[in-house]
Amino acid sequence: MATSIRLGDVEVPRIGIGSNRLSYSDDHVSFIREVVDLGIRHIDSAYLYAGGDSERTIGAALSPVPDDVVVATKGGYGEGEGRPEVLRAQIDESLRRLGVDCIDLYYLHRVHGDTPVEDSMGAIKEAQEAGKVRHVGISEVGVDQVERARSVVDIVAVQNHYNLAERKWEAVVDYCEREGIVFVPYFPLRGDVPRALGEIAARHGATESQAALAWLLRRSPVMLPIPGTLNPTHAKENVAALEIELSEEEFAALQ
Repeated sequence: MATSIRLGDVEVPRIGIGSNRLSYSDDHVSFIREVVDLGIRHIDSAYLYAGGDSERTIGAALSPVPDDVVVATKGGYGEGEGRPEVLRAQIDESLRRLGVDCIDLYYLHRVHGDTPVEDSMGAIKEAQEAGKVRHVGISEVGVDQVERARSVVDIVAVQNHYNLAERKWEAVVDYCEREGIVFVPYFPLRGDVPRALGEIAARHGATESQAALAWLLRRSPVMLPIPGTLNPTHAKENVAALEIELSEEEFAALQ
C-alpha cells in the first residue's frame, strides 16, 4: 500500500490533519509546528473555522509555509457566499490570515442553489490565474457537480464526509480514483463502527481509530484522510495508521 500521494505538485503522507477547532493561542501555534515535526504534510482549514482563528494560527505557526507542506483552505460555505464577489473577498482574507502570497489548495466549501457552481469556480479560477491560488478543490459534492466544476478549472481534490459509518459518497470515491483526483474524507473517525473493528485493531496491535483509518487507506489509493485533533499524541497515532495494512478478509469484514 502506498503511504504517500501527490496532492497538487507535492508528495505528502496519506494522513493529514483537520483544524476546525484551532484557536489563536501559543499552545495551538506550537501544536501546528509539532505535527509538522511529526511528519504531517497536509493541513486542512477553512475561512469559517473558529471564526478565522484556524487560518491565523496556521499562518503564525508556519508562514512562510515550507515547500513540502500543503495548507488547504476553503471558502463559500454559507448561502450566498458562493457568489464571485464574496469568494474574491474571502480568498484575499484567507491569504492575509495564512500569511502567504498563494494558497496551496483552495476548495469551494459548498455548492448552493443561489449560485451556479460554474460561477463560483470561475471566481476561484480567476484567483488561480492571478497567482493567489495554486490548486483547486471542491467539497461535499456529487459526481455531476465535480464534472461541472472541472468544466471550468482543473480539480485536484474532492473533500466529502466519508468514513466507515458514512458511505453516501461511494460513487464519488470511485470516480475520483478513476480520474486521478485525491479524495479527502473529512470526519474520517466519526460515527458508529462495525463490531469487527475492535478485533481487527487488536490483531494489529492498533487502536480502533488507527484501524478505521487503515480501512480508508485500503478503500482507495486516492484517499487522504484528515482526522482532526488538538492532541500531539493522537496526531502521532493517526500517522502510525500508515503502517497498518489490512488483509482482504479484514477489509471485507468492515464493508
